[in-house]
Amino acid sequence: MKKTTRLVALIVAMLCLPVASKAQNLQVLYDTNRGCITTTFEMFRPDAFGSTFIFVDMDYNPTAVGAYTEIARDFCFWQDSELNWLSAHAEFNGGFDLGNGSYNNAWLLGLTYSGHTADFSKTWSVTASYKAIPGTVGLNLKKQPHSFQLTGVWGISFLDGWCSFSGFADFWREPRVWQNTNFIFISEPQLWVNLNKIEGWESVNCSVGGELELSHNFVEKGFRAMPALGLKWTF
Repeated sequence: MKKTTRLVALIVAMLCLPVASKAQNLQVLYDTNRGCITTTFEMFRPDAFGSTFIFVDMDYNPTAVGAYTEIARDFCFWQDSELNWLSAHAEFNGGFDLGNGSYNNAWLLGLTYSGHTADFSKTWSVTASYKAIPGTVGLNLKKQPHSFQLTGVWGISFLDGWCSFSGFADFWREPRVWQNTNFIFISEPQLWVNLNKIEGWESVNCSVGGELELSHNFVEKGFRAMPALGLKWTF
């Protein structure tokens, strides 16, 4: 499929998902390093059998130049047992950049440990997964699809709900010939000030803040820190 066709398909998916799935939030961020705009749609839905998480990133400079999507499902059919902190994890992620080519699609299977405080003001999860990346070519120029990934996710509400601190951290193996490296790390901590705590603004579900993308061997070899400022609307 041509890159432009895939871009249109992802845009349509991003527009349709909030209607069908009651999305949790939509973010608009300005990347101060790259000088581009990123929109992020996120949806998290728990149910009787586990939870589903979906997000779609779209980059604009000034028109759409790239996209990345992730669909993850945690299965927990034993939520009433003493092992309700443990879930089976399945995930797909992939995307493309019109300037630099496609990301390698990846499929993950693993286990998730999750927890929270009694009032849910603090939540966390850790996932260990087998990761299959069919398009990976190793340093020996042979395909190396078998890999692993470790993921941590957290969410913290503080100052009586005025502020929230959330994010994720991923560490995985993916040989990259052009970087002469095998291991990649990325984390995106976010800090938001929630405007609905202002008296009379209770129905204004807007937050002001941003994120700091920390990566090693992700876009290019070595460490990078890329701050972004933005707005978030929670549905």
